[in-house]
Amino acid sequence: MTHETPTLVASKRERLGTRYAQRLRKSGQLPAVIYGHGADPISVSVDEKQTLAHLHHGQHVFNIEIEGEGTETCLVKDLQFGFLGDNVIHLDLTRVNLDEKVKILVHLDLHGELKAASEPGAIVMNDHSEIEVECAVRDIPESIRVDLGDYESSINVGELNLPKGMVAITPADTNIIHVQIAAPEEPEESADDAAGGDTGDSGDADGASKSEG
Repeated sequence: MTHETPTLVASKRERLGTRYAQRLRKSGQLPAVIYGHGADPISVSVDEKQTLAHLHHGQHVFNIEIEGEGTETCLVKDLQFGFLGDNVIHLDLTRVNLDEKVKILVHLDLHGELKAASEPGAIVMNDHSEIEVECAVRDIPESIRVDLGDYESSINVGELNLPKGMVAITPADTNIIHVQIAAPEEPEESADDAAGGDTGDSGDADGASKSEG
């Protein structure tokens, strides 16, 4: 990480359960659990607004300052969302040290466009917006920058220029983005073309039948 690890002040939760978690969220707090490294899990709450702001900026690691317990360096392992899936209602945090190797999903920050994107009929298909990588906790980035102009018509994971010390866990042949060329539309058939373009034969046939009658 090239930025300073943010600190969140946490309060221990003495009461657990759905009812008390709802009360916490109504008061602007976000329930969380800290576990890992052989220590007992600790149920805490953190400031919801401050925490979500860091998460929206791609932050994965926090110093959790627990009142009366000291400070734990923690990695966000899981986010639990509400019924509609549009709001975070709970955090799972695991204790880590900064030199520990972890596997984590990192967002891809795409810039520019593929060279083939300007071709007639080009349709840009975004296949993956994040990939799984392994790196030391201290080296977890907010995102991985990808300059699309360096590539012709597609990019797969194996072609990404990853930061030093970072290894991709997502398979190398996984497409990140690619250009698909749409087939040109054929001109529509006119009504005359559909009817054969010749109405004289039917007229002669009608005339011959009338004269015979």
